[in-house]
Amino acid sequence: MANLNVNISSLSLKNPVTTASGTFGYGLEYADLVPLEELGGIFVKGTTLYAREGNDYPRMVETKHGMLNCVGLQNKGVDYFCDHIYPELKDINTQFIVNVSGSSPETYAEASKKINELKQISAIELNISCPNVKEGGMAFGVTCFGAAAVVKAVRACYDKTLIVKLSPNVTDIASIALACEDEGADGLSLINTLMGMAIDIERRCPKLSIRTGGLSGPAIKPVALRMVYDVAKAVKIPIIGLGGISTAEDAIEFFMAGATAIQIGTANFVDPMVSIKVCKGINKWLDNHGCKALTDIIGCID
Repeated sequence: MANLNVNISSLSLKNPVTTASGTFGYGLEYADLVPLEELGGIFVKGTTLYAREGNDYPRMVETKHGMLNCVGLQNKGVDYFCDHIYPELKDINTQFIVNVSGSSPETYAEASKKINELKQISAIELNISCPNVKEGGMAFGVTCFGAAAVVKAVRACYDKTLIVKLSPNVTDIASIALACEDEGADGLSLINTLMGMAIDIERRCPKLSIRTGGLSGPAIKPVALRMVYDVAKAVKIPIIGLGGISTAEDAIEFFMAGATAIQIGTANFVDPMVSIKVCKGINKWLDNHGCKALTDIIGCID
C-alpha cells in the first residue's frame, strides 16, 4: 500500500481525504454510517461567534449537475461548540478542523481565540466568503485587502494551523491566495461555491428564499481544478482542493494540479460512504501506477 500521509503545515493527516464543511455536520451525525477514524479529517460545519438562525426555507435546490444552497451558516455559536460538541469529538481518532465565519475581522478573531483553547483541535478553516458588514455587504474573500485583514486579525491570536477557504467569485484568485499567505496562512482550501440561481417557471419566482445561492457538485469541478492549478503555481503553502470531487479519479486530478489534500462535499449527500471509497480508490490507483507515496504525484502537471 502507498503512503497516504500528508501534512498541512503542522497538521498531520493519515490520508488526504477529508469532508467539506457544511456537508458532513460535525461528523457525529454520520458516525453510524461511516467509520470516521478512517477519514483523514473532518471540516465541521460553519461556526460563528454568536448563534445564527440561517436563511428562510427553501434553501437547498438540486440542479442537473449539482446543488444550490443558501443555508446561511445556521449554527449555535462557538461557545455551544466548545461546551457541547467538542467533548463528543475530542476522543475520535481523526483530525477535526473547525470552519470559522464572521462579520468582521474582530468576530473572526474572537471565535478563533476560543477554538485555540481546545487541545484536540489542531486547525481552523477561515471561510472568507461571508458578508463584510463594515464594507456594505462585500465578501471579504473577493479582495486582497479584505482577505488579508481577516487572516492578519486571526493570526495574531491563533497559534495552530490556519487554513483559509477561498472564494471562486473573483477575477484573480492567485492574488488573493498570495495576500493570505503573506499574512501568515498555513494552507488554503479552494474552491468555495460559485454563485448561481434557479427559477421556478410555473410560479415565476426564484427557487431559493434569497434568490441566489452557492453552486456545488460536479458542475464546478473544471473551474475548481483550474483554480487549484493557478494557486499552486503562485504560493508555497499547501492547498486542499475541493469542488465536484466524487471519485478517486477526480481526486487524482486535483493532486496532479497541485493539491496536497482534498475535501469531498456534495457527494456526501448522494453516498455517505463516498469519502471512504475515494480513499481506497486513491490507494489502488497509486499501487497500480507504481507510486510508493501520494507525494509522488502532487503538482506533477507543468
